[in-house]
Amino acid sequence: MRIACVLAADFEDSEFEDPYRAFLEAGHEVTVIGLRANEPLKGKKSQVTVLTEKSFDDVSPNDFDALLIPGGYSPDKLRAHDEPVVFVKSMMAANKPVLAICHGPQLLLAAEEYKRHRMTAWKTIQGDLKKAGADVVDREVVVDRNLVTSRMPQDIPAFIRESLKVLEAVPARR
Repeated sequence: MRIACVLAADFEDSEFEDPYRAFLEAGHEVTVIGLRANEPLKGKKSQVTVLTEKSFDDVSPNDFDALLIPGGYSPDKLRAHDEPVVFVKSMMAANKPVLAICHGPQLLLAAEEYKRHRMTAWKTIQGDLKKAGADVVDREVVVDRNLVTSRMPQDIPAFIRESLKVLEAVPARR
């Protein structure tokens, strides 16, 4: 399965690194997509630095089977640009698995893809989602059809476990 990981600087280190490694270990291919290709991005705790492989101009949602949106400040930085918002909207519209943790659902808000799903997020983002009319619950992980969401780094094991289950249920690409 080909997973797009959308990322900007100051992402939450563990919310990128732990799912990224787990998905690779499970045999999935993960491509890091940023505003520019070949750009080094540091996590907000400076524990992880990753090089973007592609820019949004280099890819299409059709190239991928699923989407990973790590938290931290990355989703807020990405939602200020049209390309990531359109990418997220397209992935949701195609009912592809979207795996968003912590501040990740900020991109769902910007893409206006939050009303038809139950979800969770970081506590301040939960408030934003509720005010926008989303169905929000405060749980470590919420799975609603193609969408998997979690609240914070402590929820990463549950987030990975449920994300892998959702990814396994997707038919293989032909």
